[in-house]
Amino acid sequence: MKARVVEPWLLAPVERFVRESGARLTMVMTPSGQVLAQYGFTRAVDVMSAAALGAGIAASTGEIVRMLDEPDFRVLNHQSAQHGIFLGRFDSRRGPLLGLVVYGEDTSIGLVQLFFEDFVADLEEAAPAETPRGPVLAADFERDLNESLATLFR
Repeated sequence: MKARVVEPWLLAPVERFVRESGARLTMVMTPSGQVLAQYGFTRAVDVMSAAALGAGIAASTGEIVRMLDEPDFRVLNHQSAQHGIFLGRFDSRRGPLLGLVVYGEDTSIGLVQLFFEDFVADLEEAAPAETPRGPVLAADFERDLNESLATLFR
């Protein structure tokens, strides 16, 4: 299976992370839930659901962290008998991003965390310099969303 990305510079870091960590599902998204890259998802509805839930979890966890006067939300992990879910927030040249990773019994949270740190460094190195963007217009939102989804699921 190959990773699907909105921007080409994301492809190599995502594929390397999946290969090294043993992740079953991986997603890179903005804190608002806009998907930039994904691996392992087979249906668009699953990608959209995971992105919305991941963004919501990150936002609510971030608010709890703020209420506790902690510096910032960085990672969250949930471990069940068969799967683990890792959600990490990191800064990039493109602004804050989230990584959502689902892994199975064939890997561990320690490996996921270790390779996630490498993944963040790879993304930072591969990211092109920030280019100024114009304002997001409501008239362009649906078109931009459809183009992004078409790119992810061609």
